[in-house]
Amino acid sequence: MSNDFVFSIKSIVFDENYHPSDNTRLTTNFANLARGTSRQENLRNTLKMIDSRFNSLAHWDNPKADRYSVELEIISVELNIDVKGGNIPLIEILKPNIVDEKTGLRIDGIAGNNFSSYVRDYDFSVLLPEHNNNKSAFSTPENFGDFHGKLFKHFVRSDTYKRHFKKLPVICLSASSSKTYQRTENQHPILGVEYQQNEFSSTDEYFEKMGMQVRYFMPPNSAAPLAFYFIGDLLADYSNLELIATISTMETFQKIYRPEIYNANSAAGKCYQPSLKNQDYSLTQIVYDREERSQLAVKQGKYTEEHFIKPYKHILEQWAATALAD
Repeated sequence: MSNDFVFSIKSIVFDENYHPSDNTRLTTNFANLARGTSRQENLRNTLKMIDSRFNSLAHWDNPKADRYSVELEIISVELNIDVKGGNIPLIEILKPNIVDEKTGLRIDGIAGNNFSSYVRDYDFSVLLPEHNNNKSAFSTPENFGDFHGKLFKHFVRSDTYKRHFKKLPVICLSASSSKTYQRTENQHPILGVEYQQNEFSSTDEYFEKMGMQVRYFMPPNSAAPLAFYFIGDLLADYSNLELIATISTMETFQKIYRPEIYNANSAAGKCYQPSLKNQDYSLTQIVYDREERSQLAVKQGKYTEEHFIKPYKHILEQWAATALAD
């Protein structure tokens, strides 16, 4: 047994010809789109939406709104926990790459889009429901998210991460439908108007243990604020094009997954609470089975428990006890 965890990274292009591999998490959003009879049309339309949104935000020196295209890589992170056990799938994220069609320049985007984690599936789809079963008031288990947080911080600090990525990750997610958001006077030219939540959500608290803070921004011509989880300074550490790549990718996926919020026919007001019960929204032309995804999340969480959490319980507890806590 090694005293340290070793990560490995694989990447595959996400385009209209993408087929999920046997090792891909079925709950991963981009994998869900790439299955069924509409798979290629789904993928083609999704990528067109991303490019269109990118060009609408990167409008300077771009009179025909066609200067840029976005290429996406699926990044799969595996963990080598012992020699006999081999590599265990851990995290999947998207990384955008920006192509300037005018100059031919290819620009790296920010890793972190569509963040999905096997351990997070276990925490939220298995551990949390079991903890709250037959309880009148919702609560989280003691030290909920601690192990996942240490594992994620260890990955970001690893030589493997630094070899593959030039900058720290930014993870962009939907705002929580259980919280209320107030519009502030702060406005960024790319990220848009900043909102502040009335209190932390369980996701906010979970990502805080991953070493990430959160800010909420509603980009220009968007319907609702997005949650941006980051390390460092979100506004100073990244270029306009890098931020646009993150926004265009994640806003597109959110319009598909949560049209009630992100494809609503009216934009968020000064005081805003997202609602999946909103009836005033438009559907995209992309087929997505949200109910199937929620069912698969439980299966993936139980898979993680069976093949990772339980078999390596002693090793994981030993590592967590000595891992950096900050």
